[in-house]
Amino acid sequence: MSIPDLVGVTTLLLDADGTLFPSEEPAFVASAAVTQDFARRFGLTGDFSPGHLRRATTGRNFRTTAQDLAGRQGVRVTAAELEEWVEREKTEVTAHLRRVLRPRPDVVAAVAALDRRYRLAVVSSSALTRLAACFTASGLDGLLPRDRRFSAEDSLPVPTSKPDPAVYRFALTRLGVAPAQALALEDSATGVASAVAAGVTTAGLVQFVPADERPGRTEELYGAGAGWVRSGWGELAADLTGDAVPVAS
Repeated sequence: MSIPDLVGVTTLLLDADGTLFPSEEPAFVASAAVTQDFARRFGLTGDFSPGHLRRATTGRNFRTTAQDLAGRQGVRVTAAELEEWVEREKTEVTAHLRRVLRPRPDVVAAVAALDRRYRLAVVSSSALTRLAACFTASGLDGLLPRDRRFSAEDSLPVPTSKPDPAVYRFALTRLGVAPAQALALEDSATGVASAVAAGVTTAGLVQFVPADERPGRTEELYGAGAGWVRSGWGELAADLTGDAVPVAS
């Protein structure tokens, strides 16, 4: 599919998990352990394995997942209890990601090349503390400063999660950017739907999607409204800069 007209785009709004770093699989290993304890506490039934949760809830945060799991089975979780579980999941997943993530030279090089041409910001469902740990571990701190990180969990008056477009609308307002001046980069249909609902043209990226899931994910991204989908950061950066991007050593 050809690239949409990007004349006038000044700002790139980057999803984080699964887009800037391969965090989805390790995050769900840690998150599933908390989800399983949550399910036992409230008598919930279902498949709470890491693989199933990743495939079923990618792009959503734990708060939304826990509320959905309980709500579908008619279980009431008080606001105070939910906050305790959200905090535990955030702490355990953040610690795990801090241990396992490493800088990816191809991503760092591509993001650095894009930073020379566009203003970069992060728009994520994840908590800001988790993002901070991931950016440090991935070598991206200097390229994605804290004042341009927007979290559906922490930045909004009322926490939510993609596909709700609230976090994209919030980021646009804070940055002083019209939707037509922005391009979003997302790895999940949930994320694409969030950006598109906010009026932002969106590109899909499947570099960190497991190889056997990429064809299906690509179809989902287009179905959610992605303008085009690329398999890696080098391709995407070349689309947006017009130049080949060398991989940093």
